[in-house]
Amino acid sequence: MANKDAALKALIEPVVTAMGFELWGIDYLAQGKHSRLVIYIESAEGVTVDDCASISRQVSGVLDVEDPIAGEYRLEVSSPGMDRPLFTLEQFASFKGSHIKLKLSTPFDGRRKFQGQLAGVEGDEILLHLDGQEYCFPIESIEQARVVPQFDN
Repeated sequence: MANKDAALKALIEPVVTAMGFELWGIDYLAQGKHSRLVIYIESAEGVTVDDCASISRQVSGVLDVEDPIAGEYRLEVSSPGMDRPLFTLEQFASFKGSHIKLKLSTPFDGRRKFQGQLAGVEGDEILLHLDGQEYCFPIESIEQARVVPQFDN
């Protein structure tokens, strides 16, 4: 699946960048007729619904010509939002100290889901504080990661 994500990124990122946005990440969920391609875009000025629609039209044109995904799928363009997904080591590093939740591709200590404070990044590993312990997860073992927004009462 990593090769599919890299191929999609190579097609999509130049379009997003040319339109003045940063490609935050891509989620491709293959589920037969219900497959979904989600493109997360970011901008210092924020992201509007019109921005998402414009990028969706442009990316859709490229994907129609290149046809990197067999079969039907739904294209979604979105801001990463407050509960933003994390894709790269740089993104993890920039959210050090934040509360995050992880889903691993294979179980560790009998579980795949972890939630705790992001302690940082060492090499290609994500450090997570949880229940008084520190866990190290190689980034390639993380299937999904999201920031958990914290609100003051």
